[in-house]
Amino acid sequence: MAFSTKASSGPMADINITPLIDVMLVLLIIFMVTAPIPLEKIKIDLPQPNPNQIQPQNPPEPINLKIDQGGAFYWNDTPVDELGLKAQFAVIAQQTNQPEIQIKANDATAYQYVATVLADAKQYNLVKIGFTDSDQ
Repeated sequence: MAFSTKASSGPMADINITPLIDVMLVLLIIFMVTAPIPLEKIKIDLPQPNPNQIQPQNPPEPINLKIDQGGAFYWNDTPVDELGLKAQFAVIAQQTNQPEIQIKANDATAYQYVATVLADAKQYNLVKIGFTDSDQ
């Protein structure tokens, strides 16, 4: 019980929330006890590896494509513009054993530049694309 030393003896505006917390905890325990426990096993159909697929013995060296924050492209540390990048993609698309393209983008690089590279790679049906951490 709280006592007021002020001259005004109006009603107190404090709410005692202890009973509300007690009720909430009791309801939580009731819901936890009565919750249905799944006894059925869920069947998951995972893909199986193909034993007939032969991995290449000498995979080609991956290509490092670096994109800086200004949108400049570097093909294995050689500056290249977007037309040159498309020409390189066309050359890779002709190969039977395509190398992986590892894209390294700066954290401050706009996503538009990365999306452009991915769209160009898709245009030439390149599927071996990876992303690496930038060291800038």
